[in-house]
Amino acid sequence: MMLAGKTALITGSTSGIGLGIAQALAAQGTNIVLNGLGDAKEIEALRLQIEATHKIKALYHGADMTKPEQIRDMCKKSVALFGAVDILVNNAGIQFVSPIDEFPEEKWDAIIAINMTSAFHTTKACLPEMKQKGWGRVINIASAHGLVASPYKSAYIAAKHGVVGMTKTVALETATDNITCNAICPGYVNTPLVQNQIRDQAKHHGISEAEVVEKIMMQPQPTKKFVEIEQLGALAVFLCSDAASNITGTALPVDGGWTAR
Repeated sequence: MMLAGKTALITGSTSGIGLGIAQALAAQGTNIVLNGLGDAKEIEALRLQIEATHKIKALYHGADMTKPEQIRDMCKKSVALFGAVDILVNNAGIQFVSPIDEFPEEKWDAIIAINMTSAFHTTKACLPEMKQKGWGRVINIASAHGLVASPYKSAYIAAKHGVVGMTKTVALETATDNITCNAICPGYVNTPLVQNQIRDQAKHHGISEAEVVEKIMMQPQPTKKFVEIEQLGALAVFLCSDAASNITGTALPVDGGWTAR
């Protein structure tokens, strides 16, 4: 439990990748600040389960990632309860697919706000205590689409490229503060959301779910295997470890070879 006693704030962590990273960090003794959408009773049950399983403290804050004042309040309350946010994982994100000349402006604004600008607000709010303590880890969950593009995803790709750029800048600004900042760039991840997309695409195209996985989802990933949430959690733990203290400013693909092409 190499991270015992530290505190991690993970945005978008009530399900999927964010929850997997929260669970992985909690298993190392890290106190957890959860954030995200969902049923209040289910989120409270999740918070209690994490506390009981890992014998740590867990807080939930429902900050809307489009509202800077709510983001600042989440960070402030996390610091007030735990003394600092030692590990910040910017994971919150949404997606919308459309040709750019038909892209709804409100969707563009929401994707940029949640996928990119929210990471600016959390990082700005959490860095002072990291600097004061002389230790910190910032992990931004970008995407393979932070490194390469695909059609019809202009807002998402713009945001994720921006996150990778911001990662490099924060790493340079904190290089002598014992703080690292890195981006994880997953390909297609095996989440409940993706499983729903597989079912929907199978119905839309009139093909089997297996064909959707093979011909659509896995087409850009040479390994033809989904990234597993547990793999991303393990990488996040490693990036928080002393072994990774000299890894900063990187964009680490976990994409089955997608960006090697």
